[in-house]
Amino acid sequence: MHSAATESMATVGVLALQGDVREHRQALERLGVVTVKVRIPEDLENIDGLVIPGGESTTIGKLATLYGMMDPLRKVIGEGLPTYGTCAGLILLSRALDQGEQPLLGVLDVVTRRNSFGGQGNSFEADLEIEGIETPFRGVFIRAPWVIEAGDSVDVLSAWSGHPVMVRSHNMLASAFHPELTDDDRVHALLVNMIEEG
Repeated sequence: MHSAATESMATVGVLALQGDVREHRQALERLGVVTVKVRIPEDLENIDGLVIPGGESTTIGKLATLYGMMDPLRKVIGEGLPTYGTCAGLILLSRALDQGEQPLLGVLDVVTRRNSFGGQGNSFEADLEIEGIETPFRGVFIRAPWVIEAGDSVDVLSAWSGHPVMVRSHNMLASAFHPELTDDDRVHALLVNMIEEG
């Protein structure tokens, strides 16, 4: 069990349209963070950070459009709200996909490839070296994307098989893997640190 205990009283919203909402909330709450579900634009008003969870990226994009969330999300992220996207969240944050069509926020200067490691049957785990985390992190990859192109403002924090699988740009953190499916909270702690650094 890796935990970076902190006395943070930050409030982090988890976009709760579809996906691993409960698991992200549990990881953040282990770090002493208050979490709330974000479903409508008003839910973005009193949060210090945001998680866009893994799930079905096309479904999350369609639901975010349906609930009128796309422009409010672009606005708060563009204004500097610390934001972490995992798997489908990485896809949603991306500037573009190299194949297929779906709603994108377009706030993170990366081009992403969906299901790049294969389908559900190609899910796997791997020990990752992540910049800012001292010892390897066990990454859980499920129908995972990877970054095929990253802009100058994007730092690659981790790669697997030569492909970027975790990036940071300004107030945004994104990973192709699912840290919320482990009991290792160190990736979530990076988001909490971003909030505390303000």
